[in-house]
Amino acid sequence: MLKVDAHQHFWKFDPVRDSWITEDMATIRRDFGPEDLQPLLQQHGFDGCVLVQSAEPEHENKFLLEQAEKYDFIKGVVGWVDFFAASMEERLARYGQVKKMKGFRYVLQGAEDRALMLRPAFMQGLSKLQQYGFTYDLLIFPDQLKYAAELIAAFPEQPFVIDHLAKPYIRDGKIDEWKRDIKAVAQHENVCCKVSGMVTEADWRNWRKEDFRPYLDVVVEAFGTDRLLYGSDWPVCLLAATYAEVLAIVQEYFSAFSRAEQDAVFGGNALQFYNLS
Repeated sequence: MLKVDAHQHFWKFDPVRDSWITEDMATIRRDFGPEDLQPLLQQHGFDGCVLVQSAEPEHENKFLLEQAEKYDFIKGVVGWVDFFAASMEERLARYGQVKKMKGFRYVLQGAEDRALMLRPAFMQGLSKLQQYGFTYDLLIFPDQLKYAAELIAAFPEQPFVIDHLAKPYIRDGKIDEWKRDIKAVAQHENVCCKVSGMVTEADWRNWRKEDFRPYLDVVVEAFGTDRLLYGSDWPVCLLAATYAEVLAIVQEYFSAFSRAEQDAVFGGNALQFYNLS
Protein backbone atom coordinates (compact mmCIF):
# COMPACT_ATOMS: atom_id res chain seq x y z
CA MET A 1 0.00 0.00 0.00
CA LEU A 2 1.39 3.40 -0.99
CA LYS A 3 1.89 5.85 1.86
CA VAL A 4 0.52 9.29 0.89
CA ASP A 5 0.61 12.72 2.53
CA ALA A 6 -2.81 13.92 1.35
CA HIS A 7 -2.36 17.64 2.01
CA GLN A 8 0.62 19.93 1.43
CA HIS A 9 1.48 23.15 -0.43
CA PHE A 10 4.17 24.81 -2.58
CA TRP A 11 4.49 28.50 -3.30
CA LYS A 12 6.87 31.19 -4.51
CA PHE A 13 6.19 33.70 -1.76
CA ASP A 14 4.45 36.88 -2.89
CA PRO A 15 3.52 39.29 -0.03
CA VAL A 16 0.56 40.70 -1.96
CA ARG A 17 -0.94 37.48 -3.30
CA ASP A 18 -0.09 35.58 -0.11
CA SER A 19 -1.41 38.24 2.27
CA TRP A 20 -2.80 35.46 4.49
CA ILE A 21 0.83 34.78 5.50
CA THR A 22 1.03 37.65 8.00
CA GLU A 23 4.05 39.20 9.73
CA ASP A 24 3.75 36.83 12.71
CA MET A 25 4.26 33.90 10.32
CA ALA A 26 7.90 34.72 9.48
CA THR A 27 8.78 30.99 9.37
CA ILE A 28 6.77 30.49 6.17
CA ARG A 29 7.30 33.86 4.47
CA ARG A 30 9.59 32.32 1.85
CA ASP A 31 9.50 29.95 -1.13
CA PHE A 32 8.66 26.27 -0.61
CA GLY A 33 9.04 23.72 -3.38
CA PRO A 34 9.47 20.02 -4.21
CA GLU A 35 13.15 20.03 -3.33
CA ASP A 36 12.21 21.05 0.26
CA LEU A 37 9.52 18.41 0.68
CA GLN A 38 10.93 15.37 -1.10
CA PRO A 39 13.63 14.61 1.53
CA LEU A 40 11.00 14.80 4.29
CA LEU A 41 8.70 12.37 2.50
CA GLN A 42 11.58 9.95 1.89
CA GLN A 43 12.80 10.23 5.48
CA HIS A 44 9.36 9.28 6.81
CA GLY A 45 8.58 6.53 4.32
CA PHE A 46 6.00 8.34 2.18
CA ASP A 47 5.68 7.36 -1.48
CA GLY A 48 3.97 10.57 -2.52
CA CYS A 49 1.72 13.50 -1.75
CA VAL A 50 -1.29 15.52 -2.88
CA LEU A 51 -0.47 19.13 -3.71
CA VAL A 52 -3.23 21.57 -2.72
CA GLN A 53 -3.73 25.15 -3.93
CA SER A 54 -2.95 28.00 -1.55
CA ALA A 55 -3.46 30.96 -3.92
CA GLU A 56 -6.59 31.93 -5.82
CA PRO A 57 -5.69 33.17 -9.32
CA GLU A 58 -6.27 30.29 -11.71
CA HIS A 59 -2.85 30.70 -13.34
CA GLU A 60 -1.42 29.26 -10.09
CA ASN A 61 -2.73 25.88 -11.30
CA LYS A 62 -0.12 26.03 -14.05
CA PHE A 63 2.66 26.33 -11.44
CA LEU A 64 1.28 23.40 -9.42
CA LEU A 65 0.79 21.18 -12.46
CA GLU A 66 4.31 21.96 -13.70
CA GLN A 67 5.70 20.68 -10.38
CA ALA A 68 3.51 17.56 -10.63
CA GLU A 69 4.71 16.95 -14.17
CA LYS A 70 8.33 17.22 -13.12
CA TYR A 71 8.18 15.18 -9.89
CA ASP A 72 6.65 11.72 -9.79
CA PHE A 73 6.17 11.82 -6.00
CA ILE A 74 3.44 14.45 -6.52
CA LYS A 75 0.57 12.03 -7.16
CA GLY A 76 -2.21 14.57 -7.60
CA VAL A 77 -3.13 18.27 -7.56
CA VAL A 78 -6.13 20.05 -6.02
CA GLY A 79 -6.40 23.32 -7.92
CA TRP A 80 -8.51 26.47 -7.88
CA VAL A 81 -11.21 27.48 -10.32
CA ASP A 82 -13.85 30.22 -10.13
CA PHE A 83 -17.06 28.39 -9.26
CA PHE A 84 -19.07 31.51 -10.10
CA ALA A 85 -17.68 31.87 -13.63
CA ALA A 86 -19.85 31.23 -16.68
CA SER A 87 -16.87 29.42 -18.23
CA MET A 88 -16.62 26.94 -15.32
CA GLU A 89 -17.58 23.88 -17.36
CA GLU A 90 -15.22 24.82 -20.18
CA ARG A 91 -12.36 25.09 -17.64
CA LEU A 92 -13.21 21.71 -16.14
CA ALA A 93 -13.30 20.07 -19.57
CA ARG A 94 -9.78 21.36 -20.17
CA TYR A 95 -8.51 20.19 -16.77
CA GLY A 96 -10.19 16.85 -17.39
CA GLN A 97 -7.43 16.18 -19.94
CA VAL A 98 -4.72 16.62 -17.27
CA LYS A 99 -4.04 13.29 -15.52
CA LYS A 100 -2.73 14.66 -12.24
CA MET A 101 -5.49 17.28 -11.75
CA LYS A 102 -7.71 15.48 -9.25
CA GLY A 103 -9.98 18.08 -7.72
CA PHE A 104 -10.64 21.68 -6.73
CA ARG A 105 -10.92 23.91 -3.71
CA TYR A 106 -12.53 27.31 -3.24
CA VAL A 107 -11.42 29.12 -0.08
CA LEU A 108 -14.64 29.48 1.91
CA GLN A 109 -13.24 29.86 5.43
CA GLY A 110 -12.73 33.63 5.20
CA ALA A 111 -15.88 34.46 3.20
CA GLU A 112 -17.90 37.38 4.54
CA ASP A 113 -21.05 35.46 3.63
CA ARG A 114 -20.63 32.39 5.85
CA ALA A 115 -23.15 30.50 3.69
CA LEU A 116 -21.46 31.44 0.40
CA MET A 117 -21.33 27.76 -0.58
CA LEU A 118 -25.15 27.65 -0.70
CA ARG A 119 -25.52 30.46 -3.24
CA PRO A 120 -27.19 29.08 -6.37
CA ALA A 121 -24.34 30.26 -8.63
CA PHE A 122 -21.74 28.45 -6.50
CA MET A 123 -23.82 25.29 -6.36
CA GLN A 124 -24.31 25.45 -10.11
CA GLY A 125 -20.52 25.53 -10.55
CA LEU A 126 -20.00 22.71 -8.09
CA SER A 127 -22.62 20.59 -9.87
CA LYS A 128 -20.25 20.31 -12.86
CA LEU A 129 -17.41 18.57 -10.97
CA GLN A 130 -18.77 15.05 -10.88
CA GLN A 131 -19.11 14.55 -14.62
CA TYR A 132 -15.36 15.21 -14.99
CA GLY A 133 -14.45 12.98 -12.05
CA PHE A 134 -13.23 15.82 -9.81
CA THR A 135 -13.28 15.89 -6.01
CA TYR A 136 -14.00 18.93 -3.84
CA ASP A 137 -11.94 20.02 -0.79
CA LEU A 138 -13.98 21.97 1.79
CA LEU A 139 -11.85 24.57 3.57
CA ILE A 140 -14.13 25.89 6.31
CA PHE A 141 -14.36 26.89 9.97
CA PRO A 142 -16.65 25.14 12.47
CA ASP A 143 -19.41 27.77 12.12
CA GLN A 144 -19.76 26.72 8.46
CA LEU A 145 -20.26 23.00 9.09
CA LYS A 146 -24.04 23.38 9.13
CA TYR A 147 -23.94 24.90 5.63
CA ALA A 148 -21.49 22.22 4.50
CA ALA A 149 -23.95 19.52 5.60
CA GLU A 150 -26.61 21.11 3.39
CA LEU A 151 -24.22 21.39 0.44
CA ILE A 152 -23.03 17.79 0.76
CA ALA A 153 -26.61 16.53 1.02
CA ALA A 154 -27.49 18.36 -2.22
CA PHE A 155 -24.81 16.43 -4.16
CA PRO A 156 -24.91 12.84 -2.84
CA GLU A 157 -22.73 11.49 -5.68
CA GLN A 158 -20.03 14.18 -5.41
CA PRO A 159 -16.91 13.19 -3.40
CA PHE A 160 -16.15 15.83 -0.73
CA VAL A 161 -13.35 16.00 1.81
CA ILE A 162 -13.24 18.36 4.79
CA ASP A 163 -9.79 19.88 5.22
CA HIS A 164 -8.19 20.10 8.68
CA LEU A 165 -11.17 18.64 10.61
CA ALA A 166 -12.93 21.96 9.79
CA LYS A 167 -10.42 23.73 12.07
CA PRO A 168 -11.83 23.05 15.55
CA TYR A 169 -10.95 25.49 18.34
CA ILE A 170 -8.21 23.32 19.86
CA ARG A 171 -6.38 26.31 21.36
CA ASP A 172 -9.44 27.13 23.50
CA GLY A 173 -10.38 23.52 24.17
CA LYS A 174 -13.84 24.08 22.67
CA ILE A 175 -15.32 20.89 21.29
CA ASP A 176 -19.09 20.46 21.88
CA GLU A 177 -20.63 22.43 18.99
CA TRP A 178 -17.94 21.32 16.54
CA LYS A 179 -18.45 17.71 17.65
CA ARG A 180 -22.20 17.90 17.08
CA ASP A 181 -21.83 19.51 13.64
CA ILE A 182 -18.98 17.33 12.33
CA LYS A 183 -20.92 14.21 13.33
CA ALA A 184 -23.96 15.51 11.43
CA VAL A 185 -21.81 16.09 8.33
CA ALA A 186 -20.23 12.63 8.61
CA GLN A 187 -23.64 10.98 8.26
CA HIS A 188 -23.32 11.67 4.53
CA GLU A 189 -21.31 8.78 3.05
CA ASN A 190 -19.88 10.93 0.22
CA VAL A 191 -17.72 13.02 2.57
CA CYS A 192 -14.28 12.21 4.00
CA CYS A 193 -12.15 14.18 6.45
CA LYS A 194 -8.47 15.09 6.45
CA VAL A 195 -6.56 14.51 9.66
CA SER A 196 -4.46 17.59 9.02
CA GLY A 197 -3.91 21.18 10.13
CA MET A 198 -4.38 20.46 13.83
CA VAL A 199 -1.18 21.98 15.24
CA THR A 200 -1.96 25.42 13.80
CA GLU A 201 -5.36 25.38 15.53
CA ALA A 202 -3.63 24.62 18.86
CA ASP A 203 -1.35 26.88 20.91
CA TRP A 204 1.61 27.19 18.50
CA ARG A 205 4.21 27.35 21.24
CA ASN A 206 2.73 25.19 23.99
CA TRP A 207 0.68 22.39 22.45
CA ARG A 208 0.90 18.84 23.82
CA LYS A 209 0.01 15.59 22.02
CA GLU A 210 -2.89 14.97 24.39
CA ASP A 211 -4.53 18.24 23.24
CA PHE A 212 -5.48 16.53 19.97
CA ARG A 213 -6.78 13.20 21.26
CA PRO A 214 -10.38 14.34 22.00
CA TYR A 215 -10.70 15.76 18.47
CA LEU A 216 -9.21 12.64 16.89
CA ASP A 217 -11.62 10.51 18.95
CA VAL A 218 -14.53 12.47 17.48
CA VAL A 219 -13.51 12.12 13.81
CA VAL A 220 -12.71 8.43 14.18
CA GLU A 221 -16.13 7.85 15.72
CA ALA A 222 -17.83 10.02 13.09
CA PHE A 223 -16.07 8.92 9.89
CA GLY A 224 -14.49 5.59 10.77
CA THR A 225 -10.98 4.78 9.58
CA ASP A 226 -12.14 4.28 5.98
CA ARG A 227 -12.99 7.96 5.48
CA LEU A 228 -9.98 9.65 7.12
CA LEU A 229 -6.95 10.88 5.14
CA TYR A 230 -3.68 11.87 6.81
CA GLY A 231 -2.16 15.18 5.66
CA SER A 232 0.78 17.16 7.05
CA ASP A 233 -0.39 20.62 5.89
CA TRP A 234 3.33 21.32 5.30
CA PRO A 235 4.73 24.00 5.22
CA VAL A 236 1.89 25.78 7.09
CA CYS A 237 2.42 23.30 9.94
CA LEU A 238 5.92 24.75 10.47
CA LEU A 239 4.29 27.65 12.34
CA ALA A 240 3.76 25.24 15.24
CA ALA A 241 5.64 22.00 14.57
CA THR A 242 8.14 20.18 12.38
CA TYR A 243 7.03 17.68 9.75
CA ALA A 244 8.17 14.87 12.06
CA GLU A 245 6.22 16.23 15.04
CA VAL A 246 2.98 16.55 13.07
CA LEU A 247 3.34 12.99 11.80
CA ALA A 248 4.19 11.65 15.27
CA ILE A 249 0.95 13.03 16.77
CA VAL A 250 -1.17 11.08 14.29
CA GLN A 251 1.05 7.98 14.17
CA GLU A 252 1.02 7.68 17.93
CA TYR A 253 -2.77 8.03 18.07
CA PHE A 254 -3.35 5.36 15.41
CA SER A 255 -0.66 3.00 16.74
CA ALA A 256 -3.36 1.11 18.68
CA PHE A 257 -5.33 0.50 15.46
CA SER A 258 -4.91 -2.49 13.12
CA ARG A 259 -2.31 -2.43 10.35
CA ALA A 260 -5.13 -2.34 7.75
CA GLU A 261 -6.69 0.72 9.44
CA GLN A 262 -3.34 2.49 9.63
CA ASP A 263 -2.65 1.73 5.95
CA ALA A 264 -6.04 3.22 5.05
CA VAL A 265 -5.52 6.47 6.98
CA PHE A 266 -1.92 6.92 5.81
CA GLY A 267 -2.49 6.23 2.13
CA GLY A 268 -5.21 3.84 1.07
CA ASN A 269 -8.07 6.29 1.56
CA ALA A 270 -6.22 9.06 -0.31
CA LEU A 271 -5.51 6.69 -3.21
CA GLN A 272 -9.19 5.86 -3.46
CA PHE A 273 -10.61 9.35 -2.85
CA TYR A 274 -8.34 11.15 -5.30
CA ASN A 275 -8.05 8.20 -7.69
CA LEU A 276 -4.24 8.28 -7.48
CA SER A 277 -1.92 5.92 -9.30
